[in-house]
Amino acid sequence: MELIRESEYRWEVAREGAMRVPGRLYASEAMIDAIRDDECLKQVVNVATLPGIVGASIAMPDVHWGYGFPIGGVAAFDPDAGVVSPGGVGYDINCGVRLLRSELTATSIRDRMRDLVNSMFRNIPSGVGSARRDVKLTAAQVRRVLLSGASWAVANDYGRGEDLDHIEAQGCIPGPDPDCVSARAIERGRTQLGTLGSGNHFGEIQRVTEIFDQDAADALGLFPDQITVTLHSGSRGLGYQVCDDYLQLMLEAARSYGIQLPDKQLCCAPIKSKEAKRYLGAMAAAANFAFANRQMMTHWVRVSFEEVLGLGPRDLGLDVVYDVCHNIAKFERHIVDGREKTLCVHRKGATRAFAPGHPEIPEAYRAVGQPVLIPGDMGRYSYVLVGTEGAQRETWGSTCHGAGRRMSRSAAARSARGRPIVREMEDRGIIVRSEGRNTLAEEIPEAYKDVAEVVDVVHGAGIAKKVAKLVPMGVIKG
Repeated sequence: MELIRESEYRWEVAREGAMRVPGRLYASEAMIDAIRDDECLKQVVNVATLPGIVGASIAMPDVHWGYGFPIGGVAAFDPDAGVVSPGGVGYDINCGVRLLRSELTATSIRDRMRDLVNSMFRNIPSGVGSARRDVKLTAAQVRRVLLSGASWAVANDYGRGEDLDHIEAQGCIPGPDPDCVSARAIERGRTQLGTLGSGNHFGEIQRVTEIFDQDAADALGLFPDQITVTLHSGSRGLGYQVCDDYLQLMLEAARSYGIQLPDKQLCCAPIKSKEAKRYLGAMAAAANFAFANRQMMTHWVRVSFEEVLGLGPRDLGLDVVYDVCHNIAKFERHIVDGREKTLCVHRKGATRAFAPGHPEIPEAYRAVGQPVLIPGDMGRYSYVLVGTEGAQRETWGSTCHGAGRRMSRSAAARSARGRPIVREMEDRGIIVRSEGRNTLAEEIPEAYKDVAEVVDVVHGAGIAKKVAKLVPMGVIKG
């Protein structure tokens, strides 16, 4: 395929064949060879063939092969002529990141770090199939979670009312329909609220090591040597089951509506169809489960810090900076050919990055832009950014979501064979607790691109602006 360089960080995949729009890639020249070697560019082209796609099929610098859409892919569809595709959302619906800030400094609590990590590890169940013994909901209670999202958790004393003001969509995606969620999915979710899961999900205690934009950092309440906590998790088994339940339905729908698919993993249905409405209702419900999940983990982070440090909420702080979705399809208003229009925006391993002044940004941050949270690997660093006008113009208000894998899980596990991963992390000054060694082996730092390079691309391209750098001190994994 023809790849045309348009600027230092922006490339176009030329429109050809069945493509309805061109592809657009954000990357540095140093990244291009690795991206070409991956199947992700073929997936960018495939997405560009879907009915009703608007503008371009977009790939972020953390792009890599995924199910249907590439991970790091963004695509917007006209509600009248376009489609919705589970492959454009992913199995872990509303996998996302939440950042907490504190009133603590790393200098003041460094000698308590091991105790804090151990306490978080006890309080937040981790690993494949992890479940809570103290929270086992009835099916009726799960349905209420699916309708209300994070506000259900707050109403049940898992958090504060003000937490909701600093979550994308206030922690509740519109249009959930629990009747579209299978009994199997609800059963899988009954014991999993407040749990981390496995894979690349984590809870991380960090310190702020660098400020790039003082005004934005002040607005977000960030300062040097500050302790922050990042939570990365999603809708757990419930969301996975929702995706699995709808793939066959969407494959049959694509056939019945005469949609030609270059890859059956892009199975989809017209947005106005009954099949799409059912999927969107189930997807919104699963997304709300994920918001509630991160809200409950926030509660257990606060409990852990109170247990170890003996400090109350006012002295700890531990306020929510922001919480963002990574895997979602949402109806949003955007400018198309000079006119505002509603679009169905699919973000698959991508982060919303709305510009300053957007009405959906919390008032406290509206002057600087929506907070964007970009985690790296467990051995290096993560970044806080804010959204920009460039993102609003070029990417439907979107940017990257993380470092992006450069090694498969099996390749990483082979590379880690025989290595003392926990000790290696401690040699870097990072205390790690994990339910099993396998996850640590798959998540070794070198399995990922350097997130600093990814962040430099989106900053340089003007689709997000750097605010602060966070370095891990303690990590819990599945």
